[in-house]
Amino acid sequence: MIRKLISRIFDLPASLAGNKSKPRVLALAQHGVRRDALSHAALRVVSRLQDAGFSAYVVGGAVRDLLLGVTPKDFDVATSATPEQVHHLFRRSRIIGRRFRIVHVMMGPETIEVTTFRGGEVANKNETGRVMADNTYGNQVEDALRRDFTVNALFYNPTDETIIDYHHGVKDLRARKLVMIGQPARRYQEDPVRMLRAVRLAAKLDFTIDEHTRKPIAANAALLRNEPPARLFDELLKLLHSGHAYACLKMLRDEGLSQGTFPLLDAVMDEPGGETFLKNALANTDERVRADKPVSVGFMLAAMLWAQVRNRWQQRLQQGERDIAALVEAMAEVETLQDNDFAIPKRFSATMREIWFLQPRFESRAGQRPFRFVEQPRFRAAYDFFCLRADAGEVPRELQQWWEDFQNGDTTERQQLVDDARNSGGEAANPERKKRRRRRKPSAAAGSGEPA
Repeated sequence: MIRKLISRIFDLPASLAGNKSKPRVLALAQHGVRRDALSHAALRVVSRLQDAGFSAYVVGGAVRDLLLGVTPKDFDVATSATPEQVHHLFRRSRIIGRRFRIVHVMMGPETIEVTTFRGGEVANKNETGRVMADNTYGNQVEDALRRDFTVNALFYNPTDETIIDYHHGVKDLRARKLVMIGQPARRYQEDPVRMLRAVRLAAKLDFTIDEHTRKPIAANAALLRNEPPARLFDELLKLLHSGHAYACLKMLRDEGLSQGTFPLLDAVMDEPGGETFLKNALANTDERVRADKPVSVGFMLAAMLWAQVRNRWQQRLQQGERDIAALVEAMAEVETLQDNDFAIPKRFSATMREIWFLQPRFESRAGQRPFRFVEQPRFRAAYDFFCLRADAGEVPRELQQWWEDFQNGDTTERQQLVDDARNSGGEAANPERKKRRRRRKPSAAAGSGEPA
C-alpha cells in the first residue's frame, strides 16, 4: 500500500517505487541472446565506450527484437558519456537533435545511434505537458524510467551477455503485452506521438496493449493535432513500413487516433471500395518489407488515396467531362483534402500523381503508343498499380494480361499484340466509361437560319 502511494506521488510504477536501484539481471542461460547476434558496428561502439571508462549498453527495440527471435534492423546504444565525449571518441560521428541531442556514429554502411542516459527530471514543458527540451542527463536507473514501454527499457551488455531489466520488460514481452512505464496519461502528454508508437508496436509485434496503457489514448488523441505535420507524416511512414501496415492503420482507427489526426484515413476506409483496395495494396507492400525489398512511398500513398480519386473521377466522367481533364481535377481535389492533414513532400507526391495520371494510358493500344509507354520511367510503378486495379475488378483482367505479355515480348511479338488488339476492336478498358459522341459544331449558315 505504501509502495502504491509513493508511485502516485512520484509518478513511478509500483514495481519501481519500493526499490529504484535494483534491477533484475538476467544471465545468458535465462534469455539466450548471444553477443554474436549483434552487428559488428554495435559491438565496436559499445566496446570502445567501455574501454574509455564509460558505461555502454545496446538498448531498446534491438534487445526486444533479439528476445523475440527477430533480426533487428538497427542497433541503438545508451551510455554514460555525453554527446561531446562520444563525438570525441569516434571520428566518423555527428551530434544531431535539438530537443534531445544524440550522436550518430558511422561505421562502414551502418549507423549506430548513441544516446546519453537521460535524467529523471524534465523542466521544459508547455501548457499541455509536452516536453519541449530534454537535454538533462542522468544515470541508467533514470534512463530506464524515462523510456516509453517496459519492453523497450532493456539494456544488453555484450561483455558479459547479461540483460538488465528495471521494469519487468522481459516478463511483459513473454506475455506479449505492451505496458507503459509511469502514468500513461502523463507520458502521452509529454509526447503525444507515443500513442501512435503504441499502436504501431502492438500491431507489428502482435502484442496486446495493456488496459491501463490503452485507456487514456482516446482522451488524449486530440493532442496529436498540435504536432508538426512533418512529424506526423514521418510517423505515418513508420506505420506503412512496419510490415503490418494495414493492421496498424486499422488499429489506429479502432483506438480513435485517426479522427482529428488522420481524418483522411477515415475517409479512405469509408469510401466505397476504398478499404478493400487499400488492404490488397498494403498486403503487397508488407511482403516487400518483410523480404527486405525497397518500397516506394509514392506508390503506397497513391494506393491509400486512390479510392477517393477514382470515385471523383467517375463522377466527373458521368457528368460529361473529358477523360484526362476529369482525372486531373479529381487528383487536385483529393490532394487539397490531404493537405489539411499533413503536407506530403514533393518527392513523394510527384510519384503519386504520375502513377494516377498514367492509368488512362493503359486503355490505348493502337499504333506506337504502347511502344512509347513502356519506355516511360514510371511505367513499371504505374503497371503494378494497374494490376492492383485489376485484382479489385476495376479494369478487365484480360487488359492487364495484354500489358504483361506486351512488356515481356520482343518487337515482333509486341507488334502482333497491337495488331490483334486493333482487329478485335478491344480498346476500352473501363466498362464504366461510355464513349461520348463529339458534338458537331453548327455551321455559320445553320446558325443564321440559311440553307447549308
